[in-house]
Amino acid sequence: MQGFAEGLRRAHFPPERNHLHAHVTLFHAFAPALLEELRDYLPQVAAEFAPPEGAVKGVMDLGKGTAIALEAPQLLSLRALIAEHFRGSLTAQDLHEPRPHITIQNKVTKEEARALQASLAPVLAPWIARGRFTFPALALWRYRGGPWERVKTCAFRGRERL
Repeated sequence: MQGFAEGLRRAHFPPERNHLHAHVTLFHAFAPALLEELRDYLPQVAAEFAPPEGAVKGVMDLGKGTAIALEAPQLLSLRALIAEHFRGSLTAQDLHEPRPHITIQNKVTKEEARALQASLAPVLAPWIARGRFTFPALALWRYRGGPWERVKTCAFRGRERL
């Protein structure tokens, strides 16, 4: 799934804005003061749990963008665990459970977004039929005013499923 989504993102995301690889955002912003705690906590979570499963649901309309909609209850359970650990420190945006997706196009006209969405349905059909895939890791990134800096990637290696 990663390579497929990355190819779509490179083809359709405005290049001047495409600073990250294809990904699923679990949280939008943690306070900088939490960085050390995140560096310690995320590897513990990844060590305990098996890779969460997900499935492609279809195309998601982002208004002025397009995403691959995902079904990922195990990933959302993992996110809830992390959110509970950082309860009281989450931003307003991160207090709500996200709709799992991979953004492949953003900040374009509504017409451009609709055109891509119409053409994407048949492209996603094999992924929908294929069924489940797994998320390999948690990644922590820090925003640097334009570019992003990878802080840590923690591969899932546990046995327990959520």
